[in-house]
Amino acid sequence: MVDTLPQSVLFCCDHNSIRSPMAEGIMKKFYGSGTYVQSVGVKGDMEIDGFAIAVCQELGVELSRHKARNFDELSECGEDLSSFDLIVALTPASKQQAEELTRIFHLEVEYWPIFDPSGQGEVREAKLQAYRRSRDEIVERLIERWGPPRQA
Repeated sequence: MVDTLPQSVLFCCDHNSIRSPMAEGIMKKFYGSGTYVQSVGVKGDMEIDGFAIAVCQELGVELSRHKARNFDELSECGEDLSSFDLIVALTPASKQQAEELTRIFHLEVEYWPIFDPSGQGEVREAKLQAYRRSRDEIVERLIERWGPPRQA
């Protein structure tokens, strides 16, 4: 069932370097600026992953300027979790963190268990295939939840 787009969505994963930035970028590309979209990690301790940049570029999604941040840095930037309509957790650790942080806000937290491509594959093409799998899982979830892309 296709739902109406929320006004704001926060995607979260472990480091905000692969899955949540991919989800943020793809959602912005697919659905435009009508929904405010951000991403964070349980830890924001890594740079954006080059393979994530590469496989999203295949869809015309630019991630190279993404700066990883964690839940704490979100509030330091003046954004509050309570201002989001929906939080989508892409990993078990981020689901737990999101549920813990939102228990007083009564926010909806959805869990989309997206494959972790890090550490997969021995050669470049095998690594890219793993990252494409994660990207494609995100694409499928977005379309399942909010319908086909509205932006080219």
